[in-house]
Amino acid sequence: MRRRTAAALVAAIVLAAAGCGGSAQEGAKTVDPQAKVKLTWWTGQTADAQKVLEGLAAKFTQQHPNVTIEVSSGASTTDDLLQKLSAGFASGVYPDISYAFGSWASQLQESGKTLDLTEKVKDPSVGWEEFPEAARSTATPNGQVIGFPAIVDNLSLLYNKKLFDAKGVPYPTDDWTWDDFREAARKLTDPAEKIYGTAYSVSASEDTTWHFWPLLWQRGGSILTPDHKKPAFNSQAGVDALEFLRAMAVDDKSVYLDQTDERYAPLFADGRIAMIINGPWSLYDLKRKKTDYGVAFLPGTNGDHQTVSGPDLWTLFDNGDANRAYWSFELIKWLTSAEGDAQWNLTQGNLPLRTSETELPEYETYIKEYPGAEKMVANLANAKQARPTVSGYVEMSRHVGEAIAKAMQGAATPKQALDEAAQKSALALAGG
Repeated sequence: MRRRTAAALVAAIVLAAAGCGGSAQEGAKTVDPQAKVKLTWWTGQTADAQKVLEGLAAKFTQQHPNVTIEVSSGASTTDDLLQKLSAGFASGVYPDISYAFGSWASQLQESGKTLDLTEKVKDPSVGWEEFPEAARSTATPNGQVIGFPAIVDNLSLLYNKKLFDAKGVPYPTDDWTWDDFREAARKLTDPAEKIYGTAYSVSASEDTTWHFWPLLWQRGGSILTPDHKKPAFNSQAGVDALEFLRAMAVDDKSVYLDQTDERYAPLFADGRIAMIINGPWSLYDLKRKKTDYGVAFLPGTNGDHQTVSGPDLWTLFDNGDANRAYWSFELIKWLTSAEGDAQWNLTQGNLPLRTSETELPEYETYIKEYPGAEKMVANLANAKQARPTVSGYVEMSRHVGEAIAKAMQGAATPKQALDEAAQKSALALAGG
């Protein structure tokens, strides 16, 4: 789900200067809800999900015949959307709506091309407070609402029941500590059978980094200083968190180190890894492969079971036309309503965007089709902090990912690795 490529990092740098490029064509200055309007919507989705959204767009235009919606994925991968958007900002040709990773939020807002929805989402009919706090925070970079949550998630502990039963190890509980997790991983690792207790991505991508944040937060650490201008992850809390991971990987040899981000989830589903820390996007494949699995909250530190949420956004852009802005808002307001989201996220195995969806019949079907989903919904309450949306986060994430990878492969001590990452990240956060 959450993949970061070099192209996306380069594009993020380009985006900072994109706001001074071309401008959109002049359009209507006042709203006429009956006027004919054509919207461009970049979904960032793969083929199956894309078809679902095309069907929903058709349903919306049936209800509003004056609206035409051109729906496309926008780019070959979700990562590539950022580069496409930055090029569009420079040329003055960009969509009305685009899917965006939450970590792009500040760059998009600072481009000067996003719509300011801050006042509009205060309308009670929007139900803004129903979205999880982390999702609302991500959609509000620099104090300005630029879109709606598209997907909400969190990291939970998934475990393969068959492997636990084979070793006689009790299943994880919501009260587990990280020491419990480490001990279970040791017992479940079987080198002769090439079975690992757990796994961790060492690709240095965002997948590497965001798995680290809960361990940092639970120990009282912070990603940034209170003013959000300097790195703070190399505190003693950060060093202790990374030392824990290093010890499991290097000393215990109970961790499958995935160089690609792509292998550990399928290996878990196939019974080669006993536990992974992952999100709701795993559930579809686990159902398809008929894996006997369970879900628990993340292990905790001193009773703190904080997790991390990685909300993505439907970002709305200003094309200089009041009617396009009006209908872009109405479309995404409808899509992210309880009824709309039940036809989108719940059918895809994703978590519901809104608390009110748990009262819908579709939710009952959803939790029956995707065992463990209800635990991930409950785990949203443990997502108490949001990843920063500041400019420089994407580059900082790469530096932190590299530090984690070095330490977990025995190439540097946790302190050395994090201090080096902090030094490089300070430049990124300062715009250097």
